[in-house]
Amino acid sequence: MSAKRDPEDRALFREATRGVKQLVHDRHVSSEPRPAPRARFTRADRRAILEESLAPSPEDPALAGGEEVSFARPGVQSAVLKKLRRGQYRVQAELDLHGLTVAEAKSALRDFLAHALAEHTRCVRIIHGKGLRSGPRGPVLKHAVGGVLRRVAAVLAVVSARDVDGGTGAVYVLLSPPSAPASRP
Repeated sequence: MSAKRDPEDRALFREATRGVKQLVHDRHVSSEPRPAPRARFTRADRRAILEESLAPSPEDPALAGGEEVSFARPGVQSAVLKKLRRGQYRVQAELDLHGLTVAEAKSALRDFLAHALAEHTRCVRIIHGKGLRSGPRGPVLKHAVGGVLRRVAAVLAVVSARDVDGGTGAVYVLLSPPSAPASRP
C-alpha cells in the first residue's frame, strides 16, 4: 500500500462520515506502560497464614509446659493409644528437630510426614526437645510440632515418648494406614 491515499478513497471516506462530530477526549493518554498489577490480597493471605502458623495457639496448654502430650482423633481406640504410649508399635522413621528454628522445623516436619505417608509408614518418632534453653517461652518446638500434627488429617494419634526414647522431648506419631484400593465388581 502506498504512503499517499487514493483521492477516490478520501472522497468516499468523507462521504461516509458526513455529519459525524469528533469526540472530545478529557483524559490524557500516557505513553508510559502501566505498572504490573500486584496481588495484594494473595500476599496478605499468605502472610496471615504464616503468622498464624508461627503464633502460639491457646488450644492445648499442655504443649506449653514440659507435660506429657496425648492426642487422638475420634474413633481411635483407647487400647491403640495405650500401646502407642507404651512404645509397642515399631518406630519406622525418626526426625530430630534439635537446633532448628520454628519455621525450619515446621517445614522439615511437613516434608518428613509427606515422605512417611508416601512410604506407607505407620509409626514415627519426632524429637523436638524439652525446650530447656527456650527460657520463659517454654518448649517452642514442642508447641509447633503439636500444632502441625493436629492439623494433618493422616495423624491418628500423638503421645509423648517413653523416657528411654526421649520422654517429653519426643513424641510417637501413629499415621493412618494407606486406604485400600476400591475393589471392582
